[in-house]
Amino acid sequence: MTGVSGKQQYQHRNAIQALLILALISVAWMTQLAPAFAQEFRFTRIVVEGNERVGDAAVVTRAGIASGQTVSAGQVNDALQNLQTSGLFETVTVEPQGSTLLITVVERPTLNRVTFEGNRRIDDEALAEVIESQERLVFSTAQVERDVAAIAELYSAQGRIAARVSPRIIRRSDNRVDLIFEIFEGDVIEIERLSFVGNRAFSDRRLRRVLQTKQAGIFRALITSDTLIEDRVEFDKQVLQDFYFSRGYVDFRTLSANAQLTEERDGFFLVFTVEEGQQFTFGEISVSSDLPGLDLGVYQDAVRVRPGVVYSPLLVENEIARLERQGQRDGVDFLRVEPRVTRNDRDLTLDVELFLSRGPRVFVERIDIEGNTTTLDRVIRRQFRIAEGDPFNPREIRDAAERIRALDFFGDTSVNAREGSRPDQVIIDVDVEEQPTGSLNFGGSYAVNEGFGLAIGFTERNFLGRGQTFGLNFSTAQDAGQYGLTFIEPAFLGRDVAFGLSLRYSESDSSFNNYDTESFLFSPSLTFPVSENGTLSLRYTVRRQKMLDRDPIENGAVVQTEIDAGRELASGLGYTYVYDTRTTGLDPNSGVLFEFGQDFAGLGGDSEFIRTTAKIVGERRVLSEDVVLRATVEGGALNWRGGTNRTIDRFQVGPRIFRGFEPGGIGPRDFSAPDDPDALGGNLFAVARLEAEFPVGLPDEWGLRGALFTDAGNLWNLDDVDLTGGDIKGENGSLRVVVGASILWDTIIGPLRFNFSKAVKKESFDREQSFDVTLSSNF
Repeated sequence: MTGVSGKQQYQHRNAIQALLILALISVAWMTQLAPAFAQEFRFTRIVVEGNERVGDAAVVTRAGIASGQTVSAGQVNDALQNLQTSGLFETVTVEPQGSTLLITVVERPTLNRVTFEGNRRIDDEALAEVIESQERLVFSTAQVERDVAAIAELYSAQGRIAARVSPRIIRRSDNRVDLIFEIFEGDVIEIERLSFVGNRAFSDRRLRRVLQTKQAGIFRALITSDTLIEDRVEFDKQVLQDFYFSRGYVDFRTLSANAQLTEERDGFFLVFTVEEGQQFTFGEISVSSDLPGLDLGVYQDAVRVRPGVVYSPLLVENEIARLERQGQRDGVDFLRVEPRVTRNDRDLTLDVELFLSRGPRVFVERIDIEGNTTTLDRVIRRQFRIAEGDPFNPREIRDAAERIRALDFFGDTSVNAREGSRPDQVIIDVDVEEQPTGSLNFGGSYAVNEGFGLAIGFTERNFLGRGQTFGLNFSTAQDAGQYGLTFIEPAFLGRDVAFGLSLRYSESDSSFNNYDTESFLFSPSLTFPVSENGTLSLRYTVRRQKMLDRDPIENGAVVQTEIDAGRELASGLGYTYVYDTRTTGLDPNSGVLFEFGQDFAGLGGDSEFIRTTAKIVGERRVLSEDVVLRATVEGGALNWRGGTNRTIDRFQVGPRIFRGFEPGGIGPRDFSAPDDPDALGGNLFAVARLEAEFPVGLPDEWGLRGALFTDAGNLWNLDDVDLTGGDIKGENGSLRVVVGASILWDTIIGPLRFNFSKAVKKESFDREQSFDVTLSSNF
């Protein structure tokens, strides 16, 4: 027998081992695949056990297996998963038993009651609105966890970040449970300090006034804006950017807004880190176009902004809107104005080229309005300057959306454009959510001269859904009472004209006069814009007035003659022109108000006169906008032509016009009155007021500011007045000068103003008032 070498024996043994290993692997692989490919079920009967509320058919449907259907083991496992994820059962088993599939379930309990305990700051109704768990629905642990988070977030929004919510489950019969949310509300954690890092152009005090978030102040128990709310902080970042951009700081950025708990964990320190950059002004402002036949000179002349004005995106937007309106007047449809800004870092200017081009030819197919259950469609439609069939202008749609929001009739407003029936058609969708527009106001007032007063008023700003204002008011002070009705139709005859109607009855028995008065006023009016910043009001006025004896006081000869004239009626036309740039001017830190009005009486009635009044006010913020300088010049002239020129018809300069003196404290007086000289008023008056309002160094949240002022003026002239038997002094008038200081306190119940004054130039018969305080509030 031939021998076998050791090497050959070794190779033979290795080959046998390899074959054995390969065989074992193959057997194992086949064993694993066999169930997947070979195990199948065909159930002729499906049995459901343990269910009480959910029917057998519903369970089988959710499982996804039908009787008589051939299914694999994987599909049986899918049926188990379907039932487990349905949210109806606590436990589920799916067990094949020959030709029978046994499904055993344990149902989740139903919620019998959902209650809250420990909540005092937020009522049950408000909490119920933010949770998903509802009575008579299936209890879900995951849902309860979401509810706990929602309640905690609601408390966090009120500054109670330490609030804790613990759910408690009480088992009841018939597989029911009571769910109780036990709440520990905790204390309000407020913003103790609000500061800024990186600001050089504006002080912390000025920037705090911009933000919606406030520091905790002395009225912290009544103010909710001093709590830390993330959404509010994000909004404040945008507000800060808008503030700086509107003042030429185009590189401004808010780098961070960090809140840190105090060591006592009872408050936050909120710090905004900002980067201001440099302030830019307008450089060259030019108009260009690729439209043939367009007179660019007309459009260049329409531009109001001039080089050197502090740059503001809002001013650019205003110029774009102005040029688009000019295009509409010129019949240039689909005009688009594109601002092209060139930056000049060397001289810190921005050149703006307003490029005129023709946009896509797209028309408004229709305007769809939804959600207005009370407000009529026409009230919303008239906020659009375009109608169906007009060229589509995206800017006009945005402006219309702002006008709708400015109505303040709706809690939420959405205005969007979408493609219409054709690519060149656009449908405007307006979705609004109505909110209450009526108010019942109870107010109080106090003045040194008039004493305490009560005011009750009802106002409906959207009367019968027509966008009209209807108001009734009743007010009375210690020495005066007034009852009135007001009605305003803002779009008279569908035009941009406001129709107003005033009815007012008033009476007074002021201790500063020796007589009482009664007055009735009826005055319809029309008000409409005549320019970008100017409005004109036209009115017809009927006023019936009467002076009454006040027994046992004996009046002077002049006043007694006026009392004897009895009730007199004045009927006439008037107008008032108002020009105001304080909020719409080119400079956000300055503005001018100009008012000029005249009334012409003589259309019937007993009196014939021309009354002229004028006022001009200039304001400017200086020293990082912390100080407000204000100058006012006001005057009036009464030219009497018929009837009895009475004291109640002439001008009376009181503390609201000329500080430092009582009502009727200056001007001509009749010393023929035995008890007290009568203040007669005057046909002419002129007053100039200068004031500087400034911070007093106390925290802003206290709401305290100071002011220094000086008033100078005169009240004189008794032409066309029957002075028979009178002993008149001061008919020719003389200059009076007052200096003083004020404390302005913005309280939670209304603004308080304390005036301390001293007359440095006056007449001996004038009646000085060195202290005055006024309060007006609604509650």
